[in-house]
This record gives sequence, structure tokens and C-alpha cells, in this order.
Amino acid sequence: MSTKMSRFVAVAAASLAISLGAYAAQSDGQGGPGAPGGWHQHHGQFKEEMARLHSQLNLSPDQEKQWQAALDTMKQNREAMHASHKQMHDQMKALQQQPILDLNALHDMHQKAEEQNHQLREQTSAAWLTFYNGLNDQQKTLVSTALKKHWAMMEARHEKMRDRWQHHKGAASAPAENQ
Repeated sequence: MSTKMSRFVAVAAASLAISLGAYAAQSDGQGGPGAPGGWHQHHGQFKEEMARLHSQLNLSPDQEKQWQAALDTMKQNREAMHASHKQMHDQMKALQQQPILDLNALHDMHQKAEEQNHQLREQTSAAWLTFYNGLNDQQKTLVSTALKKHWAMMEARHEKMRDRWQHHKGAASAPAENQ
């Protein structure tokens, strides 16, 4: 497989894991990205879409087990990443108490956390890919259509944010130019 194709597959797998994971993260009652007032409030709509998609997939018992295994893996890994982040934050606070910062220790701590988080993200992606690979073509088409719709909505939001940033950036520089 070419490098370009393998990158595309990796991005698609990550998107699948993130997109499906967004639904699950909100369904665990922990006020995930779709929590009211959160900056990802639009994920609440995606959660509903995913619930609808889940019911449309008409999963077999084995597929449902893979779905649940992917959800469980993602939830456990997310919790582990949160714990790792908290631990790193606490360690950084301790490092700040030293008169001379140990930047090597800070770098090592950051690298270790990144490696652990990368492994956790890979586990989550692998679980979602196992689920996806267990689907038939009709089910994959339903998932693909939902992902493409979600990606289009995300791109529209990003474009809106870019427009707002450009407008804000232009408005902020206008008074300086008048002086």
C-alpha cells in the first residue's frame, strides 16, 4: 500500500474512532464535549445522529459486542488519559516549586505522557476499526454516509470560525491603523 493511501486509511480510522467516540463519550453521563454550555455543544446533535445510525445498522449480536467493546475501550482509555493529564499537571506544579526549573524532567514527563496517550488512541482506533471491519457493505455505507455528513458539518463550522477570526482580526487592527 502506498504511503499516501496508508495515511488516508489512518486518518479515516482516526476519524471513525473520534466520530463514534464522540457519541459514546457523551452517553457516559460525564458531561463530555456535548455538555450544555460546552464549546462542542453541536456534538449533542451528532450524538442523536449516532444513536439513530446505531439503530439503523441492525447489528448482529457479534457486531453489538464489538460496538460495546469499542465503547468500553474508548471510555477506559479516555479516563486513563484524563488521569495521566491530572498526574502531569500535579507533577508540573511540583516542578514549579523548585528554584531552578528542571526542563529535562519536564520534557521527559511530556514525552512519556504523549507516548502513553498515543498508545491509548491507537487502542481506541483499533477497537473501532475492529467494529467497522465486522460490518457488511450496507452497514459500512450507512456509517460512511454519516461520517461524510459529519465531516461536512465540521468543515462548515471551521469555515465559519475562520471567517469570524478574519473579521475579528480585521476589526482589531482597524483602530491601530487610524492612529
